[in-house]
Amino acid sequence: MAKIRHVEIFMANLTPKVKRTDAIQCFESQETPFVRIVDSDGAMGLGYTYTIGQGGPAIVSLLRETLVPKLVGREAEEIERIWRDLLFSTHATSVGAITSLALAAIDTALWDLRCKRAGLPLWRMLGGAKSSVPMYTTEGGWLHIPTKDLVADALEAQANGFSGSKIKIGRPHLSEDRERLAAVREQVGPNYEIMVDANQCFSRAEATRRARVLEEFGIAWFEEPLPADDVLEHQLLAASTSVPIAVGESIYSLSQFKDYLTTGGASIVQVDVARIGGITPWMKVAHLAEAHNVPVCPHFLMELHVSLVCAIPNAPWLEYIPQLDSLTASPMKMEWGRAYPSDAPGLGIDWDEEKLEAAKINGLKAGFGG
Repeated sequence: MAKIRHVEIFMANLTPKVKRTDAIQCFESQETPFVRIVDSDGAMGLGYTYTIGQGGPAIVSLLRETLVPKLVGREAEEIERIWRDLLFSTHATSVGAITSLALAAIDTALWDLRCKRAGLPLWRMLGGAKSSVPMYTTEGGWLHIPTKDLVADALEAQANGFSGSKIKIGRPHLSEDRERLAAVREQVGPNYEIMVDANQCFSRAEATRRARVLEEFGIAWFEEPLPADDVLEHQLLAASTSVPIAVGESIYSLSQFKDYLTTGGASIVQVDVARIGGITPWMKVAHLAEAHNVPVCPHFLMELHVSLVCAIPNAPWLEYIPQLDSLTASPMKMEWGRAYPSDAPGLGIDWDEEKLEAAKINGLKAGFGG
């Protein structure tokens, strides 16, 4: 056992390589807070979290003023105890996005540290269910992209071995979404998966109407059709359509996932390791989904999620949206539409320390301990 000796907080701001739009927002930046933990033996773990566009400084503030000062002197291996103590120390702001995102930065750093001390990659430490996972791509399916370019991207992904493509929906009229989906389906054929994502933009009446169109094209799932906190409406929608309903990227606690699973409101669980509060609660959600015979297809963060989906048996796909190339020495390994977790001890992300140092934002960093 080794105690936490030093903790560093800093934030970087990443710019996406392509324009990313959906029915509710334009994804222009990714604010990325980091936590680095060093133990009394000198071992180091690096974790991170993120926000789309804004909110990163609020996470850094919660880490700096409330959470991280409680870490120095704690036993680094007591990850579950630390996670719960920090959660209850912020009970006035839990459950919520800022608290969960802050907890995730700490929790992923602790798991990185544990794996490095054990000499194991994360995917093996957590179970080692499989050594690779198929991918689907979202990067060519954004809402602003013309139909011909949607088709071209899907055909290119199919030719490169990807299992499917996700297309954003939520155009002003149903006919526009239908035209885009019909064009892609005609070109890729019946055996290539098409997923759709509405980013919570519909009422249940409109989602039900659009689901009838989705059924025509054999859509793999209908993602975030409704506001994510409305379990009952998702349950009613799921009962009215044959298209699987996918939720999870905007859910921040194990209990919320429990409600979705026990009511039948979710056919696909898209738990996000940052938004749920880290690896510790992510694994609980994954096992809960397995108990309900529901697959896990996590949202975003592919460089970290690749290790998590390979740790469990009920994760059939990984979402392809590259994030961290500007901060790493090498990208996530991919071959013929499959992703492979790293065998290096830790989270499996090949951070470039010089790039990390250069990306730190002044005024959004702090250090604690010796």
